[in-house]
Amino acid sequence: MLLAFSVAPATSESPDGSVSKAVAEAIRVVRDSGLPHETTSMFTTLEGEWDEVMAVVKKATEAVAAHSGRVSLVMKADIRPGYSGEITAKVERLNAVLDGE
Repeated sequence: MLLAFSVAPATSESPDGSVSKAVAEAIRVVRDSGLPHETTSMFTTLEGEWDEVMAVVKKATEAVAAHSGRVSLVMKADIRPGYSGEITAKVERLNAVLDGE
């Protein structure tokens, strides 16, 4: 499965409202998981089996919750049994179409 998620505290003690410290803790969990992943400005995508991906999301959410009593979590999944490497393959197929191949 591919799972894109965004997790952030609903509150911030930073004068400018930044949540980067809390989000960094979530990303540390993702990186330490060993699962294939990609982080962009809005979402982090994980690739793996259902249980292992959900365990990482739960742990990342708990890391953010340590900074705030209220947490926002958004998830979107592509569940396609029997496929792996799709975190890059999907983009490669799209680029091939755009390049006219």
